[in-house]
Amino acid sequence: MTAEVVAACEGSLKAGADELWVKDAHDSARNILAAQLPPQVKLIRGWSGHPYLMMDRLDSSFQAAVMVGYHSRAGSGASPLAHTMATNNVYTKINGQFASEFVINTYIAALEGVPVVFLSGDAGMCAEAAAFTPGITTVSVKEGIGSATTSIHPGLAVERIREGVYAALKQDIACCRLKLPEHFEVEIRYRDQGKAYAASFFPGASLLDPSTIRFTADSYFSVLQLFSFVY
Repeated sequence: MTAEVVAACEGSLKAGADELWVKDAHDSARNILAAQLPPQVKLIRGWSGHPYLMMDRLDSSFQAAVMVGYHSRAGSGASPLAHTMATNNVYTKINGQFASEFVINTYIAALEGVPVVFLSGDAGMCAEAAAFTPGITTVSVKEGIGSATTSIHPGLAVERIREGVYAALKQDIACCRLKLPEHFEVEIRYRDQGKAYAASFFPGASLLDPSTIRFTADSYFSVLQLFSFVY
């Protein structure tokens, strides 16, 4: 993880960046070896509790966002690590479409007017990202098959990520800018019906069936508040 993040940072610096923020966003969010990062990096570790979750501290002053080490969504067969935010749900849908952490976080970036220009991860996630954001640059480092993965060499992954981030930032990044929908309909189906019942008491949420909740809002921040409390 650290090596791939360092590669993304190096590609950014080569493209002209002079300040980088890294959000450690896996599990405990205390994984990345800080001493190995370039000195231009500010590292955010742990979880503050802000509804921006994996995009914590992002605001409109950022020029671009880069996503490294992403996995496919809950309900996908493209990765044995496939899940969305937590492992307690079968799937999450936003406006009728299955949502990955990439989609959730890209909408956060769009809320701040920040384009997501690059993503690396499994092949399924890369394909979804390319369809969702046509101008994005992707690097697939592995392919999931059942409970197994087939990965490229770690050294090759690092090289491709470094080059990919550089290329993504040297293009016209405006092509990756996403417009937020004006309305949001969210559906979360849980593995445990008890979790669905409890989540249905979040303001504005309701049970669609014993295992599924529904939530609607015109504000994406309201959707993020939902996610903060019901996953």
